[in-house]
Amino acid sequence: MKPARRLVAVSNRVGPLRGVAAAGGLAVGIVDALRESGGLWFGWSGRTVAAGRARLHREHADGMTVATLDLPQQDFERYYNNFSNGCLWPLLHFRIDLTQYHHADSDAYRHVNRRFAATLVRLLRPTDLVWVHDFHLIPLASELRRLGARQRIGFFLHTPFPPTEILSTLPHHEPLVRALFDYDLLGFQTDEDLNRFQDHVRRAARGSVRGATVGAFGREVRAGAFPIGIDVEQVHRFAFTRPGEQDFARMRAALAGRDQIIGVDRLDYSKGLLRRMAAYERYLEQHPESHGHVIYLQVAPVSRGQLKSYREFRHEVEAAKAQINGRFSRFDWTPVHYLNRALPRRTLAGLFRASRIALVTPVRDGMNLVAKEYVAAQDAEDPGVLVLSRFAGAARQMTDALIVNPFDGEETARALHHARQMPLAERRRRHERLMRGLVEYDVRRWRNEFITALADAPTGSGRRR
Repeated sequence: MKPARRLVAVSNRVGPLRGVAAAGGLAVGIVDALRESGGLWFGWSGRTVAAGRARLHREHADGMTVATLDLPQQDFERYYNNFSNGCLWPLLHFRIDLTQYHHADSDAYRHVNRRFAATLVRLLRPTDLVWVHDFHLIPLASELRRLGARQRIGFFLHTPFPPTEILSTLPHHEPLVRALFDYDLLGFQTDEDLNRFQDHVRRAARGSVRGATVGAFGREVRAGAFPIGIDVEQVHRFAFTRPGEQDFARMRAALAGRDQIIGVDRLDYSKGLLRRMAAYERYLEQHPESHGHVIYLQVAPVSRGQLKSYREFRHEVEAAKAQINGRFSRFDWTPVHYLNRALPRRTLAGLFRASRIALVTPVRDGMNLVAKEYVAAQDAEDPGVLVLSRFAGAARQMTDALIVNPFDGEETARALHHARQMPLAERRRRHERLMRGLVEYDVRRWRNEFITALADAPTGSGRRR
């Protein structure tokens, strides 16, 4: 009898064992599978320590294990702040004007992946399925292979994959691409991301693509698109039970009959917040009859506040908010409400339900789950309208949203007007079709399809062609 396969999830940050529903994101996607298989979740502990004092921490609960490793402060700065967030993040979001590359940071990135691999390899069992998440850990499989790991290892990129012309601006980009071929399965958010990867392999690596098999550097890997979804029932339940329902009622009372536009994003330049503010300002200019009758609530928790580019971006967003309020506010109406802190998912569900419009307009996004959670939180009898950027991965699935080009403020302003004036029958039709897609492609389907594909992938630990 074959031994049961344990799932091992690896990510830079590890979610909580308890309160998973409230945590959302990756935790919702994988914790059930980890519990079912007696799995292991491995990553950084979130703690920085003095050199030589890093240690492994373990916690067991609900049939699964979390193992986390401390990082020395200097490694954290160079691996996480400088290379992952200061170089790879803007590159993957097509912002080469913001990439900052230093050889010492690249070396630290590889060094931390080597340390993670050296710790993880001692925790692995021969039949494990290892699922590595996101750009912080691209070299992890190659480091594990170097230490003799022969398990099936898959990688999922949560961000977009850039075209060759952008990727090739990164010094030493070829070793990163080569490292992907030590995985057995590569997952991307959309067909467009998969196509850009395949195109890069053909053009820059002189490789080949045969169906789901991609070959280069004398190796082959399976690659596919696995669009991530949400737990639809959970989000809807949050919106219609305490405390989400209480927050909905409080918000509706505070609105006093006004329409609310809501945006929920990390404070990140990829989310298009400045262009969104400008589009809303344009809407107010064009529709003076809306003054006093519409409020834009932007929830934007601080992200990567240690980086200068993010601190400067925060000041720009705050200045844009102040400009709009300065131009249009009345003693009884403030057009922009701005929160710089994270809110619980249950509270957000209630706020989504209370909002007539969601304005989700990133200039580049791997998927964007806020768009999906907004739709799931709506009352089917009186649903709100989603205005969605064409550059969010979610736009490929959510075609019944009002799709806009976030670089065109006029178009976005028109979409806001259309959304506010949209008849109930049309709102219901659009919402019904959007919900059908969310249910069909939910987080469980994403997880199960990836794990099944990984289990079925030809093993070869960087198998040769």
